[in-house]
Amino acid sequence: MYVLAGFLFGGQALGWVDVQIGGEGLKILAELTLALVLFTDSANTNLATLRRIETIPIRLLFIGLPLTIVLGFATGWLLFDELGLFEVALLATMLAPTDAALGKAVVTNPAVPESVRESLNVESGLNDGICVPVLLFFLALAVGDTESGHAAGLMAKLTLQAIGIGVLVGGVAGLVGGRLIRHCSERGWVAGSWMQIPVIALALACFATAQWLEGSGFIACFVAGMIFGTTEKRNKGRFLDAAEGVGDSMALVTWFMFGAVAVGLTWQHLDWRVFAYALSSLTVIRILPVFIAAIGLGLRWETRLFMGWFGPRGLASIVFVVLVTDETLPGSEVLATTVTWTILLSVILHGWSANSLSRAYGARIAASGGTV
Repeated sequence: MYVLAGFLFGGQALGWVDVQIGGEGLKILAELTLALVLFTDSANTNLATLRRIETIPIRLLFIGLPLTIVLGFATGWLLFDELGLFEVALLATMLAPTDAALGKAVVTNPAVPESVRESLNVESGLNDGICVPVLLFFLALAVGDTESGHAAGLMAKLTLQAIGIGVLVGGVAGLVGGRLIRHCSERGWVAGSWMQIPVIALALACFATAQWLEGSGFIACFVAGMIFGTTEKRNKGRFLDAAEGVGDSMALVTWFMFGAVAVGLTWQHLDWRVFAYALSSLTVIRILPVFIAAIGLGLRWETRLFMGWFGPRGLASIVFVVLVTDETLPGSEVLATTVTWTILLSVILHGWSANSLSRAYGARIAASGGTV
């Protein structure tokens, strides 16, 4: 609904909202929204459940995610002959991470077994941060900033830098910030309408610090949120409820701006290949790696299919496409169009199916004795 409203008010319709797809404003809004959503979602993580099923998200991240990029690359190489090698790699990487905001309808639905919810939540919380160094690596190669002989060193540097700094900043921010918030709360220094401020400030400060140090702000926010949720148990609900409301509001504004900017501007570049890639990205390119990653885990086929289907694309892909289009690559229009319409198709299909399929899947698992 908000995407449609944005399109109607955008420059291609009524013309009341005028923002460029590569504009810094849309990028910053999407980044900050994703940072806050990652923090609040990870703060609600049930660590006891996560320790019990930690193998599932680990496999999704380190087997499923690379396979998704490989399959996305192969499909893009077959469909888009005008794109260069590294542009196709960029396309596959931009659409590899799943979205924590769009996935909330599933990860907060009590009908879905907790182990499945936590697995999807951790996957969506960390895969965008993991994809950042991969995206920057392919982007550097695409624009010619790096010679092929130095590619391996650049990839290692970007990965260690993004993940290492992200985890370090997130750990310190979550521990120190959590204790500071608890200290202020116990003394009555934070109350009433001000309850929403500390968590928002902590999440955004964590993101900004990690980005300033050239690490992954997304990983930092996820780690900080998890630590905050573990250390601040007594008043966690009151602080997070207020912050989640702000995060949801920011997400709605982001989707409105996305509809106003991206959908209208990419309409003229649509063709059958865009829809073929978008549909493949949401189905085979996502589901097959999940099935492969789950080999040997004893998961029911319904669970693997459910987890494979609910990998929506959203805020992270918006941030990535803005980063890429800022570089004005030869294939920028094709890349922007394909990513935009994959996100739009994901919003429609995952939004339409989230509640009904969650209930159906939950009922089927319950009927089988609760075994996932």
